[in-house]
Amino acid sequence: MSSLHAVAARPMVTRLPFYYGWVNLLIAVLAMVGTLPGRTQGLGLITEPLLKDLQIDRVLFAQINLWATLLGALFCLGVGRLLDRAGSRIVLTVVSLLLGAVVLWMSGVKGVFWLACLITLTRGLGQSALSVVSLTMVGQWFGRRLNLAMAIYTILMSIGFMIAFPVVGNVVGASGWRSAWMGIGGAILLGLVPLAWLLVRSTPEACGLALEGEKLLEGQAEEVATGYTLWQSLRTPAFWVFALASSVYGLIASGIALFNESILAERGFDATTYYYSLVITALTALAGNFFGGWLAAKWSMNRLMALAMGLLMASLIALPHVTTKAHVAMYAMVMGIAGGFVMVIFFSFWSHAFGRLHLGKIQGAAQTMTVVASAIGPLLLAECVARTGSYAIMFYTLAGVVGILGVSAWFVSTPVTGQRAVAS
Repeated sequence: MSSLHAVAARPMVTRLPFYYGWVNLLIAVLAMVGTLPGRTQGLGLITEPLLKDLQIDRVLFAQINLWATLLGALFCLGVGRLLDRAGSRIVLTVVSLLLGAVVLWMSGVKGVFWLACLITLTRGLGQSALSVVSLTMVGQWFGRRLNLAMAIYTILMSIGFMIAFPVVGNVVGASGWRSAWMGIGGAILLGLVPLAWLLVRSTPEACGLALEGEKLLEGQAEEVATGYTLWQSLRTPAFWVFALASSVYGLIASGIALFNESILAERGFDATTYYYSLVITALTALAGNFFGGWLAAKWSMNRLMALAMGLLMASLIALPHVTTKAHVAMYAMVMGIAGGFVMVIFFSFWSHAFGRLHLGKIQGAAQTMTVVASAIGPLLLAECVARTGSYAIMFYTLAGVVGILGVSAWFVSTPVTGQRAVAS
């Protein structure tokens, strides 16, 4: 933000009866929900009618999705650098504008080539870029209550997606996928873009405020945020342990999400049980968000991640042995709680450990790893069932990996607030 804009923003921001970071948090939630057309779950809402409309082979579409996801992951790195240089207000406005335009363009697509290009752009601008912007916005404003802010952010985000999925699904069923995508593109352009430009403020310092939970002393209104550089954070074991743990969870979650009906069918359950398990997982994930935020304020991130990995390992070991609906419900509950914990940690850890000066690039690097992992997960499960006739071996293998990461999270040394590396 320019100095002129910063000065103009200060009277409005400083006169408010509440901390302005909460405004940024609410818009960050809307931005994350706006990533829907660039996510696997969002694309899944239109997959069947899109394939039928464009007469595309399912295998070809799967290949398009894989490469779109991998190429789209590169956007995480570029947007992180832009965030650190230009600020979240400008970057959120531009990324939202581009994503809305791409989704509108995709609603009228006719050929396979342009479909592949546009899906790649929705992955890059939505799942990657807009996700990084949304997460970084909260980390740039909150200090001591970052865990609480991220827990609230995660809960509101989950509720937002739970509302968006059936709404978009109903529009697809009633009016077709093109109308649904046109409506999403228009909502982003007419809703998120003006909110980003008018209300988002990049940092508290730019508005003459202190980071939440810290005192602003006289003469410190323009205090510069501190923190590790990207390369300094990459040289810490903590970055890799927490990034890999989050990525492996994403790998498992994406693989199970895509083949969950088939996984449960292998155990003798019908599609009704599959839908039942989705509801349980979604609700317990919300509980995990809330409980994880509460625990994060009392425990170290190390302990919380170790607990999340322990729960995830237990659910993976149990999944090949479920025989009753009660077993499925218990598995779904544990998986949902573990996922809720991981989400809170992933959203909070980077700012907590590495500071805010280069948070965009650090968050972008971590997000890149999770996006790539989410693309690989379904392929691993598909290869396993094709070669062995069952998903069980892959679940046991992943359980071992998760267990190792849980132990590593418990023992790894993490940077401490106040011990900031000097930016090079």
